[in-house]
Amino acid sequence: MSGKFYITTPIYYVNDKPHIGHAYTTILADVLSRYHRAEGDDVFFLTGLDEHGQKVQQAAEKRNVEPKQHCDEMAPRFLELWDKLHISNDDFIRTTEQRHIKVVQNILQTVYDNGDIYEDEYVGLYSISEERFITEKEAESGEFRDIKKLKEKNYFFRMSKYQQALIDHINDNPAFIQPVHRKNEILGFLRKPLGDLCISRPKTRLAWGIDLPFDNDYVTYVWFDALINYVTATGYGVDEDSYKKWWPCEYHLIGKDILTTHTVYWPTMLMSANMPLPKTIFAHGWWLSGESKMSKSLGNVVNPLDLIEEYGVDPVRYYLMREMVLGQDANFTMESFIKRYNSDLANDFGNLLSRVSKLIEKNFDGIIPNPLKNSDAENIIQSSAEKTVELIHNLIHKMKVNDAIEETMQFIRGVNKYMEQQAPWKLVKEDKESAGRVLYTAAEALRIGTLLLTPVMPHRTEFVLETLNAKGTDLHWGGLKPGTKLKQHSPLFPRVNVKKETQKQTKQLKKKTITIEDFEKLGLKTAEIISAEKVEGADKLYKLQILLGDEKRQIVSGIADHYSLDELVGKMIVVVSNLEPAAIRGVESKGMLLAASRKKELSLIVIDGDKIESGEKVY
Repeated sequence: MSGKFYITTPIYYVNDKPHIGHAYTTILADVLSRYHRAEGDDVFFLTGLDEHGQKVQQAAEKRNVEPKQHCDEMAPRFLELWDKLHISNDDFIRTTEQRHIKVVQNILQTVYDNGDIYEDEYVGLYSISEERFITEKEAESGEFRDIKKLKEKNYFFRMSKYQQALIDHINDNPAFIQPVHRKNEILGFLRKPLGDLCISRPKTRLAWGIDLPFDNDYVTYVWFDALINYVTATGYGVDEDSYKKWWPCEYHLIGKDILTTHTVYWPTMLMSANMPLPKTIFAHGWWLSGESKMSKSLGNVVNPLDLIEEYGVDPVRYYLMREMVLGQDANFTMESFIKRYNSDLANDFGNLLSRVSKLIEKNFDGIIPNPLKNSDAENIIQSSAEKTVELIHNLIHKMKVNDAIEETMQFIRGVNKYMEQQAPWKLVKEDKESAGRVLYTAAEALRIGTLLLTPVMPHRTEFVLETLNAKGTDLHWGGLKPGTKLKQHSPLFPRVNVKKETQKQTKQLKKKTITIEDFEKLGLKTAEIISAEKVEGADKLYKLQILLGDEKRQIVSGIADHYSLDELVGKMIVVVSNLEPAAIRGVESKGMLLAASRKKELSLIVIDGDKIESGEKVY
């Protein structure tokens, strides 16, 4: 029976450059949407952009443009990528749209009227980079550079009021948070008292956001704004029938790094507003490069547009869907990409089309032969096709996309094996009727396998179906009509020459090396520590006064666990001298010292002897 299927991606941050992580989540949502449409479900697929917050305001100020203009200029990068990736979304929402602003203010007012928003003075540490208040422990980790101690009045959401209700909902609805280890992670988080959530920012500090409907001196916290997009797109407050049709959604697809906001903030917000909770929040893993998460700072981010340009859209879609087990991390390497391309797409799928079409063209004038009566071998293939169709349906509904793809490819490999065993290129010389039966069976199996792969590779599979002159999407056996004329075709997936590709990758790697001029731009210099003291209220941070030639400077560093104050004074260290100043725990830091670490051990890079003075260049 067909039903409705509403699926969302996270709304991506407008300042980010689209990368493989964005592409993965959006392709996954697209693949699931296409599977459900093929099954007759009424599908609504939403994606979009998060365009408010301090980082957007700062980026716009740097460019000397208005924040809205900045967003308007950034948004097309995502739209261009979605178009190239063949994404079939039904809506693309931007949080700067009037339809969204109205819904956010409507829900804020409802929560306020329900007594779940209150004003209070807050004193705490605020990370500008993360756009949130952070704990002492987080501040001492050294992972947050732009930290200020703030004391200000703000509005708070009584999130703690709904802690037990959320725990009960998670326990009563096993599918609410998936996979299971993410559900257990959140239940562990909820064993500790849940605090209330600061949901405002004073306009004196941040003007770029949605005004609170009950106090226009404040804008709303970016997460209270962003999460509501999932409801806005359904027509909430505008089209009641549309809202009731689509909400709640079947799936929120998210990365594991935004698990807490989606599984704690969002459901408690909905509870306060007396709205239904989403049916499932599914957190997938990260794409790794080697053992590291892809990140701009490490320089190991894969640009999906580069891959598409080189290999085409569908091989990229196929690899990303086949390689990641939903809920676990996956490792991206060009070696594994090429291996998967050649083995699955060129050897198995592409080779089957080439074999079948060439043999029919050569021996049956390009006309699909009549199978007449099946032998046991054909019955096995037909039975395998029927079982595979049912299996794929079940795997997709269990969110096992990579398994569904592998089962489909196993079916296609089975058809290739059937061709090897039956050898129609030999059989046609002795028994043309039997050879025709074999080729019809292989062609019909290819048609069904192609339809099963269509959500994953919509462009190349259309090419196969056009070659077979196959009409419709019926997955029952016998859809291919004898007497149909095949169309001529070029290779479906030309093999990648591994040797040439390796040589090209080596050349590209060499291009990524830096020149001596690039190295000198780092501004590495020697510096003498002339005094050291602890940063007040921080166990791990030291405030160091350094001598950089004739200049005195102050830097803050999280090395208190590794060096005593006495050990540091007099050391000649190496610092990055031209780093932009930053505030750490409200203390200005002009530069960064260099250290090496292994596991929990840390050692400063120091200059031995007394021949080198402070302020000297490091080569």
